[in-house]
Amino acid sequence: MQIGVDSFVATSLDPAGAGRGGDPTRVRELLEQIELAEQVGLDVFGIGEHHRPDFLASAPAVLLAAAAARTKRIRLASAVTVLSSDDPVRVFQQFATLDLISQGRAEIIVGRGSFIESYPLFGFDLDNYDELFSEKLELLLKLRTNIRVHWTGRHRAPLTGQGIYPRPVQDPLPVRIGVGGTPQSFVRAGMLGLPLVVAIIGGQPRQFREMIDLYRDSGRRAGHAAEKLEVGIHSIGFIADTDEQAAETFWPAYRDAFGRIGKERGWPPVTRPQFDAGRSPLGALLVGSPERIAEKIVAEHAALGGFSRMTILLDNRALTHRQIMRAIELLGTRVSPAVNREIGAVKD
Repeated sequence: MQIGVDSFVATSLDPAGAGRGGDPTRVRELLEQIELAEQVGLDVFGIGEHHRPDFLASAPAVLLAAAAARTKRIRLASAVTVLSSDDPVRVFQQFATLDLISQGRAEIIVGRGSFIESYPLFGFDLDNYDELFSEKLELLLKLRTNIRVHWTGRHRAPLTGQGIYPRPVQDPLPVRIGVGGTPQSFVRAGMLGLPLVVAIIGGQPRQFREMIDLYRDSGRRAGHAAEKLEVGIHSIGFIADTDEQAAETFWPAYRDAFGRIGKERGWPPVTRPQFDAGRSPLGALLVGSPERIAEKIVAEHAALGGFSRMTILLDNRALTHRQIMRAIELLGTRVSPAVNREIGAVKD
């Protein structure tokens, strides 16, 4: 199984002051974290697109390109690219360029986005939320298989045979679909035969088994080989040397992050019992010692009928760089080997 890290590049600045002087320290720390992830044997590092004052990752391809110049093996992915509010031609060109810089390590994980700031920012109507994604995904998939493309849609000027350059090292350039909990999204990914990344950030992971089975069944009915129907899992977590240390360090960070989001969305404040339920054996949070995290990943692997990748969001403005670096070290040196020994998988 591939094991990796995701980041939204949380800023260390107060959101009210973000953007005035940037946050070069946070960018430097991000690149150090990616370098360490490679050094300790992790397989992938993903950066998710956000257009908010509390995150710095509005241009993931640029950050990933900087990381590509400092690494040699680790795969570099968006997590996710909000394709609905972007131009598929530019997305393809950016990640094809990243693929050249990294010598074949780029991946695009596309989704509709869990936040909506990019839609008004780039002039798109939220009433077209699903149609935008479907249309632009269709074009993106055409771009990766054809140098010259003929295409017409509602939300972008048509292409009449223009050449799309540069071309990536990988053929085709990997595209995965990031999904939350909408059955239609699982069916779409299966019918297209595209690898799936499931964001499981709450509840109990085993509840997603039905939808993952739906994805696999939809793919098989569409004629896609089982080996093409890969499943990856994205989770929130934190790793420390002991369960107690992990919980006590991460609880204030988790409360801060979900408290801010909750105020925007009208959710009640998160409680410590809810947090503790999330890090329990059946919960979705991967918070604990390396041994606890490895056990949970193996159990989740069995409950969901298997998956080929697990990435953990190790990023929060209330955590220090030192704490995140230690979590990455433990994930690579202790969690990943334990998981792969247990499930008998061989890394790519």
